[in-house]
Amino acid sequence: MSAAARRIASSISCPSISSVLRSSSSFMLRGRIAGVSSGIQRLSTAAAALEEPITPPVQVNYTKLLINGQFVDSASGKTFPTLDPRTGEVIAHVAEGDAEDVDRAVAAARKAFDEGPWPKMSAYERSRILYRFADLIEKHNDEIAALETWDNGKPYEQAALGEIPMVARLFRYYAGWTDKIHGLIVPADTPHHVQVLHEPIGVVGQIIPWNFPLLMFAWKVGPALACGNSIVLKTAEQTPLSALVVAKLLHEAGLPDGVLNVVSGYGPTAGAAIASHIDVDKLAFTGSTSTGKIVQEMAARSNLKPVTLELGGKSPMIIMDDADIDKAVELAHFALFFNQGQCCCAGSRTFVHERIYDEFVEKAKARALKRVVGDPFKKGVEQGPQIDEEQFNKILHFIKSGVEGGATLVAGGERHGDRGYFIKPTIFADVKDGMEIAKHEIFGPVQSILKFSDLKEVIKRSNASQYGLAAGVFTQNLDTANTLMRALRVGTIWINSFDIFDAAIPFGGYKMSGYGREKGIDSLKNYLQIKSVVTHLKDPAWL
Repeated sequence: MSAAARRIASSISCPSISSVLRSSSSFMLRGRIAGVSSGIQRLSTAAAALEEPITPPVQVNYTKLLINGQFVDSASGKTFPTLDPRTGEVIAHVAEGDAEDVDRAVAAARKAFDEGPWPKMSAYERSRILYRFADLIEKHNDEIAALETWDNGKPYEQAALGEIPMVARLFRYYAGWTDKIHGLIVPADTPHHVQVLHEPIGVVGQIIPWNFPLLMFAWKVGPALACGNSIVLKTAEQTPLSALVVAKLLHEAGLPDGVLNVVSGYGPTAGAAIASHIDVDKLAFTGSTSTGKIVQEMAARSNLKPVTLELGGKSPMIIMDDADIDKAVELAHFALFFNQGQCCCAGSRTFVHERIYDEFVEKAKARALKRVVGDPFKKGVEQGPQIDEEQFNKILHFIKSGVEGGATLVAGGERHGDRGYFIKPTIFADVKDGMEIAKHEIFGPVQSILKFSDLKEVIKRSNASQYGLAAGVFTQNLDTANTLMRALRVGTIWINSFDIFDAAIPFGGYKMSGYGREKGIDSLKNYLQIKSVVTHLKDPAWL
């Protein structure tokens, strides 16, 4: 689980981020390149000068575990470093939770649920706390965004203008649901009064990823709290800092002690302890498919707790021959390179119709070469570093396999600069379905462009994947769009758009991309138990 637990994926975007993207043109270089790690032909990429890293405008104030409303050291006293991906240097040492700490957190959550005020509080009062929390998120927006950028490497503009405001929006969305969760009165064939109650499920275990730390916090914590549950949440070991800050704000908003407990630590210890804990009633996990299988097995072997899984993807981005090529290039670029390519639903298989393929490849290359890579705190930077050395090396390995497998390296293909975990935006043309770069989730800034000839063919090839998380379609033909939206076996299809994540839109996958849905009304079902109550009626006036 240790290696797999580090490859955790999820994605998000919003229309405001799209404005950061820019179109461009440049030259085209064709031909396969024999090596990647050494002797590679260099292709230019726009870059913000790699000077001394900008000092983040924020301080790290919280590095301990949050258990029962208090920041505490781990039981073992151990800590682990969280690194600045711009440099690989240590930002802070964070308390390393393990099984004993999870036991303490679960006990606090259990007491808060069984004896505390949260599930017994009126839905209206719970909503007021969540609304106050959203207000605090907005008040501290810039501070939180800076911490997210420092720990994760994503552009500050992306975090401050898009992601943190969306966290506030999501909590307001779920605050609005708290007093609208209700059961049913069901007519019976016999003289009985039948009620169907929707109850909070109890103590919820949640494991979130590193690519969108606070958005995944909101996706999971929001609906669980709206339904009246208590929570034990494990952050990704790569990005533990921002969740501690917002959890503190949630308590400032009035959340009772023990309702939300945050444990930082590693997957094989803290994560495994949550997944297998006998007193955790429900588990929600976002991460790799390989780790998801392990988490599900642990949940089943312990107390058969229900699990929702949001896992990996290899999403097709289908460009039809009637597309406006310039717009299609820009959208496909965004679909893949957003968030350094570290998105589970990234459009990582770009299928382009053969009639426009060559022009598309040339313009896609020009756009990649214009992409601004650099310090994510610098204004105008579109792409920061990858999350850590492990992910950095994994991406370079896939790039090497693409070259050795016979794809044409069109742009990028190597690290950017000589410090930190930056990789140049990379494009492969002449990609075939059987190549490693076309089959596996790279989770990095590597665009694979494949050629197709007709609709039937691209449907078959798009569906020939173990994943089924998302897909994009770019066409001006309504019949084509309608055909594809019904034929593609994925959980989300964006037509002439990509990465649109309104709070009300359910998100989740088919096949090995997991099951269950996050966001929207469907996410509430993950955190509710259904109870039927049947009462005998004596001489009822009506049935």
